[in-house]
Formats: sequence, C-alpha cells, structure tokens
Amino acid sequence: MKRTTLSLIACATALAAVTGFAAVSAPDGSGTDTAAPAARLPVERTSLLCPAPSTSDLAETAYTSFTPVTKGADEKGGAELTTAETAADGGKDDKGGKGEKDEKPVVQPKAPGTPAAGETTGADTPALIGTAEGGTAPGWTVQQTTEVAAGTGRGLQGVNCTAPDTEFWFPGASTATGRTDYVHLTNPDDSAAVVDIELYGKDGALKSTVGEGVTVPPHTSESLLLSTLSEVKETDLTVHVGVRSGRVGAAVQALDDKTGGDWLTAAADPASELVLPGIPKDATAVRLVLFTPGGTDADLKVRLASPSGLITPAGHETVHVKAGMTTGVDLGEVTRGEAGSLVLTPTDGAVPVVAAVRVVRGKGDEQESAFVPASDPVGARATVADNRAKSTTLALAAPGEAAKVKVTASAGTEGGTPATKTYTIKAGTTQNVDAPVPAGLKGSYALTVETVSGGPVHASRILTGSDDDVAAFTVQTLPDDRGMVSVPNADEDLKVLQK
Repeated sequence: MKRTTLSLIACATALAAVTGFAAVSAPDGSGTDTAAPAARLPVERTSLLCPAPSTSDLAETAYTSFTPVTKGADEKGGAELTTAETAADGGKDDKGGKGEKDEKPVVQPKAPGTPAAGETTGADTPALIGTAEGGTAPGWTVQQTTEVAAGTGRGLQGVNCTAPDTEFWFPGASTATGRTDYVHLTNPDDSAAVVDIELYGKDGALKSTVGEGVTVPPHTSESLLLSTLSEVKETDLTVHVGVRSGRVGAAVQALDDKTGGDWLTAAADPASELVLPGIPKDATAVRLVLFTPGGTDADLKVRLASPSGLITPAGHETVHVKAGMTTGVDLGEVTRGEAGSLVLTPTDGAVPVVAAVRVVRGKGDEQESAFVPASDPVGARATVADNRAKSTTLALAAPGEAAKVKVTASAGTEGGTPATKTYTIKAGTTQNVDAPVPAGLKGSYALTVETVSGGPVHASRILTGSDDDVAAFTVQTLPDDRGMVSVPNADEDLKVLQK
C-alpha cells in the first residue's frame, strides 16, 4: 500500500476520533440532495459576563444562577463564576501574579433545574466571568440585581448577565445634565480585546478619539464614563460598541439624579420590524429612542400591542428616523394602565433600525426609571432568574399570530416544588400573565418560557422592589437562550479518500 493511502486513512481515523461522529460523503450522482435535515443538539459550553454592579457603598447585590433541564444534554459538566480584575491594575497583584481570583465565588451554580443564589454588598464588588460546560451549559442564565438605597441611581438595577460578542447597540444612553452613564466592557479571553466606542446624537456622530482603540486586557473589566468620551450634552444617545479583535461583554449603566437608574442592555440587531415587550402598565413616562445605522432614513409605524389588540397611540402614529442620527420621542403614559408592548413596522421601504424605551414609574420624589430594548422572540425557550413572590410580572406579547406558551417556575433557591402553566396569547396582544409560583417557595426562583405553537412570542419580566412606597423596578427581556444548536447529520464514507 502506498504511503499516501496510509496517510489518508490515518487522517480519516483521527478525524473520526476527534469529532465522534464526523463523516464525509460523496455526491451520489443523481443530482438529488438526499442529506438528512440538521439535528438540534444542546450546546456544550456557555460563557456569561456580569458587569461590576455599583460604585455605591449602599449597594446590595443579589446573584441568581439557573440552568433549565435540557433533554439530551450531557449529565456531566459544571459552571463557575470567577472575578474579573479591573483593567486599571491589569489584573495583577503586587507580586505580579493573578489577583484575588481564587476567592470563593459569590454564587456557586448548581445542577440543572436547581437555582442558586448569593449576595454581596458595597462598592467593591467586581465584574464576574462565568463558564458552564456539559449539562449546565444549555440555557444557563445569571441574573444580577442591585438595590441602592439613596444617591444617584438609587432604586433597583437589574441585568441578565450577557454572552460575549463583537458588536452591541445601545439606544437610550445620555450625557445630559443629571445623567451619569457608563459603558462596561468585560473580556473573558486569554488575549486582549480592542474596542471602538462610537456615540451618535440628534445631529449624528459625536467627534471623539478617546473611544477609539480601547484595549481591554485578558480577564479584565473596564468602565468608561460617556461624558469623558465627548463633551457634547445629549439627551438621547446611541452607543455603538464594535470589537476590532477578540470579544467582550458590554452593558450601559444609566444613572439619573432624580429618577434612579438601571442597566441598559444591548438592543436586538438592526431590523426593519421591532418589538419592545412588556412596558409596565403603570408607566408615567415612556420615551422611545431610535437609530438607523445605514445611510437611509427610516419611517416607522408605531403601534401598541394592548390586551385587546393593536392600537395606534394618538399623536404618535409614525416616527421619522434620520440616517445616522438618534431620534427621541416622548410617548407619555402610552400604556394607560394596561399591559403593552411597542410594535414598530416600516411604513414603506424596510430600513434596519435599533430601538429602546426609557420607562419611568411613580411621581415626584418617588420616581424610578428602567429600560426596555427591542428584543428577539422567545423562540424555543427563554429563562429569567431571580423572580420573587408578589414582586414579579411576566409580560407575553404575540405581535403577529396567536401563540401558545408553556411557563415553568423552578424550585426556589431555598426550597419549593416546580410548577407549570400554559397560556394562549391572542394575535396582536400583550398579556401580563399570572405566572406560576413554586409551591412552598423559599427564596427566589426562575421562570422558563417555551413556545408551544403559533407565531413568535416576545416576553419580558418586571421585577419590583421590596419597599411598596418607592416605585423601584427593573425590566429584563427574554430572547431565545440559544441552548440548542443545529448540527448537520453525516454518515461515515471513506470512499472519497480513495478517489
């Protein structure tokens, strides 16, 4: 046998050993595609990044970790959250080694189906870098919830820790007087990430070189005050984070002197049709912020998916978004005491847009603010952790076709029995549903939403504070958890190596 043939066979054998099921097949010559459809399999590794929660000494932060049970997932595996060093010290201690990364983690993730919680206090809590493998990876979610008793940004600040990526859009940020907004960047990898931060106001891009080529060292986190990137005062800003090399997790912390603050998470990718789900029914002010990154203006129809159907807000039937410029529109008390989601569609040509709303609850000195970005649908499954009895509202919207969804409440972090309910959402409506609560609940719990049938469903969770006298709240959207991935089916066929 020739050396070439031996080498090819050895190569094929090694490939099969590495992949476990990899295969190569030659066309059968019939001209007909006989390949089986791709299989949906659980992901085997998930990364999550949690930003440093607060600079306030009064901050009290709760972390909740949860992985839903996934059929077909590996029974082995685990998850961990480790401390990210601050970029200012390069992640080194005085002796040139790693800092305090060997400390006991603030929360220790548990097996699928069981939530785990942890707490920390003060201004020194660092960003966290999380990794889950095997059975804990599909759908793993970590919620970070911070209560600040007083000062700028007081109230409830919540963020669903995000996966690293290479591009993020944040419409709704601000450098106006009274606002203190930071963009947080966390690098989970072993090599440095290089990031460009661009700001767009009502007249277009703001001139700044400070945000160009920002280096985030390995396993570190950095926060940049937006007002240091540009001296221009803008009520409505769109922040674009683009990664030249590597990948980062990104989020904007928006703090207000009068209306508290919250985390602004990245909006859904630019699209011509957007849904902003679950605006609180008692919102006293709603401001829609939009941006189109292309070179074409966008004209959008604005509708509210209410419990009774799609309605057009009086005086705000359409909105015009100039290319490359941020547009802000005050919608007032648009929900008028009912559940609602904004639905944006093109009036003519389809132009990609990003959008978010800033929501205010309460009046006078008892006001609090939060954000609802445009969100992708629930898809197959989405999960949100840190739900609390009598403080959680689940909003479900079916902007197009009617849909049926199943909602499962996990056991509590300290005890309780899971519970499940199924809901039918009528076409064009939003419903604040009476979500299931674990029997005998102790602690907090997770809610998992699964699409059973019908059209796309968009969802969000509204969490209110423990003090009934203050309108403290935070909103997290529930896009698909991407716990499943399509893997092409293949069969072993070494005949191609003999040709």
